[in-house]
Amino acid sequence: MAEITLVLGGARSGKSAYAEARTRRAPGPWRYIATAQAWDDEMRTRIDRHRAARGPGWETVETPFDVPGALADAGARPVLVDCLTLWLSNLLLGERDIASATADLLAALARRQAPTVLVGSEVGLGIVPENALARRFRDEAGLLHQSVAVVAQHVVLCIAGCPMAARGEA
Repeated sequence: MAEITLVLGGARSGKSAYAEARTRRAPGPWRYIATAQAWDDEMRTRIDRHRAARGPGWETVETPFDVPGALADAGARPVLVDCLTLWLSNLLLGERDIASATADLLAALARRQAPTVLVGSEVGLGIVPENALARRFRDEAGLLHQSVAVVAQHVVLCIAGCPMAARGEA
């Protein structure tokens, strides 16, 4: 199995910028697996801005559900998956089997032969959500991140643009 890095953080914590820089440590071209869906103009603008900021050398694959398949298709390219919690939202709202999807993700990570960086939003540090769907999302996100952290050589938490190593080096 190749090196796996899990990068967690809150909104605007610097996690995506750190993950892109970490992915660039390996020789390109790099594959960016994007899980976001552009449901409105504001989100389309965000996606376009992120794509332009990455610059040359990146191939973007948009997949709201099949992250394991996209990892397999990447072959020997270094990969950045951004973001696991958006992927989880897609699975949850699409009424997909989250346990099965997580198992498929872990199996795909075990087969990787190139560096893989995965980004997730840490949502478990705030208040307890007031509704059942939001509580389920928070709980599922925590379980997903724990599952990936078990197989990752590096786990990094970003706060205010500062990467802090939880396992391995930042």
